[in-house]
Amino acid sequence: MKVVFEKSVAGRRGVRIPQSDVPTSVHLKKAYLRKQPAALAELSELDVVRHFTELSRRNFGVDSNFYPLGSCTMKYNPKVCEQVALQPGFANLHPLLAQLKGGKTLAQGALEVLHQMDLYLREICGMAGFTMQPMAGAHGELTGILITAAYHRDRGNRKTTMLIPDSAHGTNPASAAIAGYEVKVVPSDSRGCMTIQALKEMIDDRTAGVMLTCPNTLGLFEPNVREICDLIHRVDGLAYYDGANLNAIVGKVRPGDMGFDIVHVNLHKTFATPHGGGGPGAGPVGVAEKLVRFLPTPVVSKAPDGTVDLDFNRPESIGPVAPFYGNFAVVLRALVYLLITGRDGLERVAENAVLNANYIKEKLKPYYDLPYPQVCKHECVFSASRQVKENGVHALDIAKGLIDRGYHPPTIYFPLIVKEALMIEPTECESKETIDGFIEAMIEIAQKAAADPDSLHAAPVTSPVGRLDETRAARDLNIASL
Repeated sequence: MKVVFEKSVAGRRGVRIPQSDVPTSVHLKKAYLRKQPAALAELSELDVVRHFTELSRRNFGVDSNFYPLGSCTMKYNPKVCEQVALQPGFANLHPLLAQLKGGKTLAQGALEVLHQMDLYLREICGMAGFTMQPMAGAHGELTGILITAAYHRDRGNRKTTMLIPDSAHGTNPASAAIAGYEVKVVPSDSRGCMTIQALKEMIDDRTAGVMLTCPNTLGLFEPNVREICDLIHRVDGLAYYDGANLNAIVGKVRPGDMGFDIVHVNLHKTFATPHGGGGPGAGPVGVAEKLVRFLPTPVVSKAPDGTVDLDFNRPESIGPVAPFYGNFAVVLRALVYLLITGRDGLERVAENAVLNANYIKEKLKPYYDLPYPQVCKHECVFSASRQVKENGVHALDIAKGLIDRGYHPPTIYFPLIVKEALMIEPTECESKETIDGFIEAMIEIAQKAAADPDSLHAAPVTSPVGRLDETRAARDLNIASL
């Protein structure tokens, strides 16, 4: 397929703009003006429509097929959420309107959305207050660790280390390091959970806290979660809950009740708003009562007259962490999802997510190695070590083989503690028929690995782009022609 510039024809137009009747500003310096028109593609409207329609047909999304991307919860996005987000009363608001004199009244609907989401997330997570500002999960992590640092400064604590399990998302140690902490890695035990004895040996007066994902990236619920939080609290540390896997327990158990002091929630994962291709996202952060005063400003809260207001007068706040109030449209979509799902619906989300993951685990364990065979939660992690040893077929080859069979590959080579990892998360949205089709494809690939491994080494052969040298693409990046 030609790129849009290759389709360009000099002089061709899709829209004709009338002659401008606005005088050219005399205040612009000539050095800032273009010496020649921007080198944009010249196409008719039909050319443009056909070009981007064809591109969309080549794209893969959850609307077109199953997307079992482990650790990233690519679930279906209800279209009613999109319809509400497109309402002019929300979509056309200027983000500064609420801060203008008299503008608060005109933005009450939007402020009420932020306030209601705060209240719902408090109830779901067992926290005392939330900020909607963080614009992604990793951004939420950093916000939470900055709140941790503010808490220790306020108490005069000299804390320098953050404890993180070896199965953690890579953003956990990155967020802690950005905030200035030294990261200490806690090893997993033979069952894939944190080794309690190792944790006890690492905890000392310099421990600022622990960052824990529960269920963890193996899809396993941490059985010692309460003990872990209690151990951290004994040295006045804080327990941070990475909410990336909240999908597995939402409506069933609250992080605050397990002992956590801070939690971030990926609205774009747990509560079904689009986040493919790197965005948009939202990672609200909730805190226990003792940390509310450190939340980013402005805090959205109810005023004495019943209206919703923005509170900037928070002298102990860590300050704003995002422009305006975060990704408002993502928060809005998530609120609609909560309203249509309800409390009972949220419980079914967790139940179905866990059921689907364990169904896949049981069906595929005769064909792929299963390092941790116990009951999982929302995702299961296999290993392609058997296929590598017997036939030289790696997890990457299996992933590419799935593309030829119409499925998006699962996450591979993560978590790092599993060799040749295949991390599968079906979500609660998929039907048994869809999951059975995926299982059949995985079984067929396992059989193909034994009978014809070279066919998998060449995969994919049915997609617009075949097997690429991904290592070279990363190490020898060339964007000069873009």
